[in-house]
Amino acid sequence: MVSQEPQGLVGRMEHHQVVVYLGAMVVGAVLGWAAPGVGPGLEHTINPVLGALLYVTFLQVPAAELVHSLRDGRFLSATLVVNFLVVPLVVAAMFAFLPTSQAVRLGVLLVLLCPCVDYVIVFSGLASGSNRRLLAATPLLLLVQMLLLPVLLFVFMGSGLADVVEVGPFLEAFVFLIVIPLALAWATQAWAARKPMGQKVTDTATMAMVPLMAATLLVVVASQIPKLGDSFGDVAAVVPFYVLFLIVMAFAGRAVAGLFRLDAPASRAVVFSGATRNSLVVLPLALALPDQLAVAATVVVTQTLVEVVGMVVYVRLLPRFIPADKAQASA
Repeated sequence: MVSQEPQGLVGRMEHHQVVVYLGAMVVGAVLGWAAPGVGPGLEHTINPVLGALLYVTFLQVPAAELVHSLRDGRFLSATLVVNFLVVPLVVAAMFAFLPTSQAVRLGVLLVLLCPCVDYVIVFSGLASGSNRRLLAATPLLLLVQMLLLPVLLFVFMGSGLADVVEVGPFLEAFVFLIVIPLALAWATQAWAARKPMGQKVTDTATMAMVPLMAATLLVVVASQIPKLGDSFGDVAAVVPFYVLFLIVMAFAGRAVAGLFRLDAPASRAVVFSGATRNSLVVLPLALALPDQLAVAATVVVTQTLVEVVGMVVYVRLLPRFIPADKAQASA
């Protein structure tokens, strides 16, 4: 009976995970406002917590399925189209209406032009999207955005600002948030296939998904809230654009998925990929900008806060927006 209690607790957390995530964000916001001094310390914990979350996520995707999904040309093509053709067009349509501040515009461009490669996999899975396909697309998405971001910044803002992009943060994120968690997950899978203890470790780790997601949200919000500070007016001006982006990309992602005739799980994954942005990876880029462009970091952080709320809404509504295929529903 004692052994069932943790499972019951985990089960209740999974059943009420949306409430858990919103609660974690509220606690993070209160902590960030009440004790802004903890922000810098908490910021150093973002990557370790996020890496642990992704390790657990990868652990639930068998290596064989990942290799198979790399051959899914239609899904990979749809993901590339929605992120590197549709998203820039959507951003271009909004660009003229953004505040005229160069720093604000640069922050919006940095965050909206880069597709997410980390917790998008978790949120997509919560909405019954195809985790393994998104996981297979992750290296390609990261590589293409590294190559295209300087080009897109040049198109939008000219040569004077295109050279602010550095490869270092992208490579660091790829190693610590993708390569290492994925390698550890595959090693654990191999251990679980040979030894009962490995299976026990796997079962225990997978039960930590919801707590780790809650911890990630709490740490991100608590560490970044103090940075809003004197930039509240600039931040408030971009919030409607971030909300509009989430709304537009839901319809645009579904349209692209339909164009490539994808099933419901793959379609949901495409929508999540198009809507979720790479804020945690581009934040170091924004923080490294000169003082006159410092507001860009605040603009990036604001997108994180808006996006997390948006992803919670997506998790709840997207299964209705893209209902299960008839074959899946009858299975």
